[in-house]
Amino acid sequence: MRRTLPAPRRPGALLSSVLAGLLVFLLGVPGAPYARAADSASDCALPGTTGWTDEGHDTDSAVFQRPAGTIKVTMIFVDFPDAPATESAADDAAQLTPGADWVWNASYGRTWLAVSQYRRWVRMPHDSTDYGFERGLSHEAHEAYLKDAVTAADPSVDFSRYDMVYVVPTRNAAAISFTPTYVYDPGTAGVVADGKRIKWAVTFGQDMWHWGYKLLGHESAHTFGLPDLYAFDAGSDAHRFVGGWDVMGLIGGAGPQYLAWQSWKLGWIADDQVVCRASAGSDTVTLKAVEYGGGTKMAVVRTGPTTAYVVESRRAVLADTGLCSTGALVYGVDSSVATGSGPIRVMDANPDATEASGCRPLDDAPYRAGQSFTDAAAGVRIDVLSAAGDSDTVRITQS
Repeated sequence: MRRTLPAPRRPGALLSSVLAGLLVFLLGVPGAPYARAADSASDCALPGTTGWTDEGHDTDSAVFQRPAGTIKVTMIFVDFPDAPATESAADDAAQLTPGADWVWNASYGRTWLAVSQYRRWVRMPHDSTDYGFERGLSHEAHEAYLKDAVTAADPSVDFSRYDMVYVVPTRNAAAISFTPTYVYDPGTAGVVADGKRIKWAVTFGQDMWHWGYKLLGHESAHTFGLPDLYAFDAGSDAHRFVGGWDVMGLIGGAGPQYLAWQSWKLGWIADDQVVCRASAGSDTVTLKAVEYGGGTKMAVVRTGPTTAYVVESRRAVLADTGLCSTGALVYGVDSSVATGSGPIRVMDANPDATEASGCRPLDDAPYRAGQSFTDAAAGVRIDVLSAAGDSDTVRITQS
């Protein structure tokens, strides 16, 4: 078929057309902002503002340890004059040590907790009831407990070889009820053994028999700078912020894999795996499920100096085999919110649905193909366009 050629243009008309096109490109037309390229990942990295564990990207490396490579940990076992051990230290260790493999997998092979066990009971100088293990345990009281444990074990353990200490009490010590994490405060005397300052430790309690090995993943991550995602003010539901979608929330939840935002903060997800929208525009992104390594892991829409929305893909595999629902998980992040007060909050795609048997509120939170999340006040819209076996394709928009 013969093609009809356009009539030749006069030079002036051609120049006018080029200039008009350039003006449209520069100034935009309705809808044009949504063709802008995504912003740099760093434009969506929120600052930490609380002075402690929070969702800021700039973790203080002078306070928290960097979760990269091999972290050498010594595990010591303690009993008490009023609660002598009657079980094997190896039995107690077996309750926790699988957590090292769990963290290795959850970190995409970027962090290995090399745990050396000194499987003999060492006697603490005071009764278990003298250490005041209650919620609200002061830093000073906690440090005194750690110091007693380290001193008792020091004849057998060269603490200079280790980055972190795990203290495991006998199961008979009911008074050592819960598991706080110790991070050295320069304003206190601290604990020094074999010429090494103990900067990070986890002192396990009887809740280890409830939570199991994932407790190791939760508490160790506090030494990396991650906050608690459950509510300190339990109210009607201590897990109303994120449900079971991160081990830093409900340890025994259905989806304990670390949220993509957390893994980015820890360096387990790289900047080139993050799509950022910090200015007006729109991006279509295929997100590979966070349980797997590789691929784009999250899309972020920044909404303020300390706030953003995040969308990631979740599948019932690996750490998350117990998921009640899969799809695109959307959550808000506010790095100005303190640990235990909801620095991350999951958006529920199905707030009126009745949870399936064995599932909790927010377990069915993910958005599926055809569903959308909007925050009109923030000018944010997230559309789930399609889903595949290991991914979700979404469009994020900021107006």
